[in-house]
Amino acid sequence: MSRLVGSTILALLLMLTVGGVAEAACTDPPGPGVDWRRCNFDRVDLERIDLSGGHLDDSSFVRAKLAGSIFNGVQGGRARFLGADLTGAQFEGARLKFADFSQADLQGASFVGADMVDARMVSANLRGADLTGARVRDVDFYRADLSGATWIDGDRICAEGSITFCR
Repeated sequence: MSRLVGSTILALLLMLTVGGVAEAACTDPPGPGVDWRRCNFDRVDLERIDLSGGHLDDSSFVRAKLAGSIFNGVQGGRARFLGADLTGAQFEGARLKFADFSQADLQGASFVGADMVDARMVSANLRGADLTGARVRDVDFYRADLSGATWIDGDRICAEGSITFCR
């Protein structure tokens, strides 16, 4: 009987500990390596923060202010940045599979070496962005403004008026 009680108490303590860690991550301050998986930062002002190497899978930053922020090397699969201000943001070497940047302002952003397979960039402003070495297989650039963007080969600059396709 005491073994059963001890096992039950241990199981409850383990559940509380694991649950507490998952909830606490979203309240952790921004910084390199932060674990913000499945967190919601919609409409939050987080300009010029450094989240390098962080975990942002399934997180939401809808209409957030993230201009000048650093996301180098982040794990951001299925992250949502719809309508976010990401001007001058850095996503170098980031893993952004299935991320959604629809209607985001990404002017001057850097996606050098980023894995963006199956990402959505619908109606995004990518003027002057750098996509050198980025993996863009099946990325949806429908109505995205690519004017002045450096294309994945690192040599071609998209012509003024490049909408949906780099011309």
